[in-house]
Amino acid sequence: MTTQTPPPRTEEFQIRGDELLAKVRELIHEGNIRRLSIRNEAGTTLVEIPLTLGLVGVALVPVWAAIGALAALATDCSIVVERRD
Repeated sequence: MTTQTPPPRTEEFQIRGDELLAKVRELIHEGNIRRLSIRNEAGTTLVEIPLTLGLVGVALVPVWAAIGALAALATDCSIVVERRD
């Protein structure tokens, strides 16, 4: 007997570049996120971050640096969040 897992729930947030880092921190703090993608105005994925249960503290430093750099360059972008049920 095979059981199919339902597709993950996704949400998309439209934000300005200067709000990007704060929103990502808020979403990661919620803790039920599997994957986070940041897209530009054209819909091109700029960065995709798989988040695991063990990803905390020091492991997030490179992620924050990358997101901070994107925030400096982006004017409008979207965050696509894939959540665990």
